[in-house]
Amino acid sequence: MSQLAAHQMHAYYAQRAPYYDAVYEQPERQEDIAFLRQHLADCLSGRNVLEIACGTGYWSQHIAPRCPHYTATDALEEPLSLARQRPGLAHAQCLVADAYALPESLGRFSGAFAGLWFSHVAIERRHEFFQSLHARLEPGARVLLLDNSERQCVDHPLVETDAHGNTYQQRPLRDGSRHRVLKNFPSDAELMALATAFSLRETRIQRLDNFWFFDYQLPR
Repeated sequence: MSQLAAHQMHAYYAQRAPYYDAVYEQPERQEDIAFLRQHLADCLSGRNVLEIACGTGYWSQHIAPRCPHYTATDALEEPLSLARQRPGLAHAQCLVADAYALPESLGRFSGAFAGLWFSHVAIERRHEFFQSLHARLEPGARVLLLDNSERQCVDHPLVETDAHGNTYQQRPLRDGSRHRVLKNFPSDAELMALATAFSLRETRIQRLDNFWFFDYQLPR
C-alpha cells in the first residue's frame, strides 16, 4: 500500500471511530456475529493474546475476558480511546502499534487475532505483515484472521484495481465526505499459499454469509 493510500485509510477510520460499531448492528449480520462472538472466544480462551487493528474493541470485549493476558493494538489513537472504555477490556492493554513493525516490547504471545484488518493489507505486503506478527508469537501459537465476505460489495462496490491487484472502495462518512479505502477479498487459494509459505499448521478457512475467518497454528 502506498503512503497516500495508507493516509487515506487512516483518515477514514479516525473520523469513523465514534460510530464505527453501527456496522455490527445490521440485521443481516446478526446470525454470523452471534456465532463469531462465541467461537472466537472459545478458540483463544486461556491464551495470552495479541490483537492487531482492534479498532473500537468490538471483538476484543468478547475475547479478552477469556484470556489471562490481552494486548489490543491499533495504528490510531482515536479508536483505541473508545476501546479502553469497553467493560471487557478492564485488564487489557490498548496500545498504538504498527502492524508491519510490531515492537519487541510487546512481548511474546500464544495467540493472535485480527478482525476486519487483513482485507486492508496490500497484496504486496502480506508477507511483511505475517513476518511482523509471527515474530511476536510463540511456537504453536494459534491465530485467527476474521474479515468481511464479498457480500459487503453490495453496499460498497469495488471501483478500482491497481497494478498489484489490490482493489478499492469509495466509502462515505456521515459528514458527506468520501474516502478511497483499500479492500481486498482473498481467495482460499491465496490464503493457502500463505499457509504453505509460512509452514502453517491446522489451517482452516470458514466462509459465513457476511464474514470469513482463517484459523491456523504456527509450527512448534
